[in-house]
Amino acid sequence: MHDVVREIVLDTETTGIDPKTGDRLIEVGAVELLNHIPTGRTFHKYCNPQRAVSEGAFKVHGLSDAFLSDKPLFSEIADALVAFCGDARLVIHNAPFDVGFLNMEYARLGAKAPPPIVLESVVDTLPMARRKHPGAPANLDALCSRYGIDTSRRTKHGALLDAQILAEVYIELLGGKQTGFDLGAGAVTEAVADFGAESVVRTARTTRARLTDAERARHAAFRASLGGNAIWAEYIGEDSAV
Repeated sequence: MHDVVREIVLDTETTGIDPKTGDRLIEVGAVELLNHIPTGRTFHKYCNPQRAVSEGAFKVHGLSDAFLSDKPLFSEIADALVAFCGDARLVIHNAPFDVGFLNMEYARLGAKAPPPIVLESVVDTLPMARRKHPGAPANLDALCSRYGIDTSRRTKHGALLDAQILAEVYIELLGGKQTGFDLGAGAVTEAVADFGAESVVRTARTTRARLTDAERARHAAFRASLGGNAIWAEYIGEDSAV
């Protein structure tokens, strides 16, 4: 049986760019992956930063002081965030930014603060993208364009939407959606039992739809060349659309 790898793809929005000068976190969104397959479980909260949002930050995410005024403080959502993340590996684009804000907010909790996030333990998709596509733009919009990921809903930055988009980008950086099926049968059974078959099956169907007609034709020709008694048929069936 293979272990199921749990990852949390996370994004934040803030009042500005520097927690060391008093900027605060105002939104956090996170998406759960099991062996690179989204389970459908998400986390999303807004926070009252108790300070004004900078003009530059407002232009990016559109979250106003008035909108945030009745939202809970970070201290009121911290336990739920920590519980959702658990001991999963975090996946973040430009991790030093988000980790810096999260660790600053954790430190403000005093005696109730969870351990700070260790940056070296986070998967940072920014250098990951730069290594895979040297010399090419590596921001989220550029990567979405490269991989054909729909960003039509992204009129403004939003933590949950950006985490969902980043999850798709991350899977592509790993080699595409087929990467998520490097699972032993036991691991698949555990994932379905724990998180529901619907999300796993839905992802599998989406992955299979990525094949082109030409690829299907080449595969059919290959199968035909194996003959009618090929052991292949015992595993996938003669009507398989793999």
